[in-house]
Amino acid sequence: MARSVGIKDVARVAGVSVGTVSNVINRPDAVGPDIRARVLSAIDRLGYVRSESARQLRAGRSRIMGLLVLDMGNPFFVDVARGAERAAREAGLGVMVCNSAQSPGEEAEYLSLFAEQRVRGVLLTPADATGRNIAAFRRHGIPFVLVDRVAEGTTECSVSVDDVAGGALAVRHLVEAGHRSIAYVSGPPGFNQVRDRRTGALAALAEAGLGPEALRELPTDRLDVAAGRDAGARLLGLADRPTAVFCANDLLALGVLQSLFAAGVSVPGDLALVGYDDIEFAAAAAVPLTSVRQPAAAMGALAAGLLLEETGAGGDPEAHEHRRVVLQPELVVRRSSLSSR
Repeated sequence: MARSVGIKDVARVAGVSVGTVSNVINRPDAVGPDIRARVLSAIDRLGYVRSESARQLRAGRSRIMGLLVLDMGNPFFVDVARGAERAAREAGLGVMVCNSAQSPGEEAEYLSLFAEQRVRGVLLTPADATGRNIAAFRRHGIPFVLVDRVAEGTTECSVSVDDVAGGALAVRHLVEAGHRSIAYVSGPPGFNQVRDRRTGALAALAEAGLGPEALRELPTDRLDVAAGRDAGARLLGLADRPTAVFCANDLLALGVLQSLFAAGVSVPGDLALVGYDDIEFAAAAAVPLTSVRQPAAAMGALAAGLLLEETGAGGDPEAHEHRRVVLQPELVVRRSSLSSR
């Protein structure tokens, strides 16, 4: 493999010191025109490219923002990343996107990588319910903003959606359609989003005079299609099967839908189905999926904006105040929940 050209090579070919080459690159007005032309000619002949990362490390001001999400296989987080990337690019920064795969261990590894790379700041959707990874990362002094999670008991910024309201929207819709027994296909119990959506679902049942027994929870260890298929199989095995299903996200709902189709169960004729996130695939499913829409791209852009402001790339860091931005969800009704009872 060919050795990359360094600043010492340029200095040797131009017959000047390394400091002179550095001045030509960073402070050209400090160098006379003849020497400057000689150095630029050597740079051109050698094809020298300045190591921006090394320069940033010396200055302590990276132009890279880290983004660590739960699952890049989920289109919801792809949209979050798009919003963050757009906002970062407008400020002249790039985004390093990493996927924890819902694993606290992988999350810890990526946070360590961000610290080693001295990124400008981090946007984080936590996978570790204990908070230990965040506590360890905080010691590095790198600013971070929580995404799709409220910053409870911390001094950091966060951008999230009111998941209690979202859970209530979903179940209120099902109750108004006549359903009195509803399954909740949840995810890992340590995720705040999963708990909050359940809280909203129970609140909607209470509004209708129904007790918590009207909500039958089917927990899953992940938030993906495979976990949804497994939950769908368990649902089909219930002797007292509910008449409607609310899923903690759309990938779970799509997995449930696959299981129901394979078993010949009609949606929405036999079972009504509601998801959460309103990813692009929700509307394109075999039975278009009713879903609670989260403004994913807006979440990413707002979170990036807060981080840029705090780090001085998008405003005055001295004037920055930590904020908890909570957006409102919206119910998008499609055919999967339109059964009549």
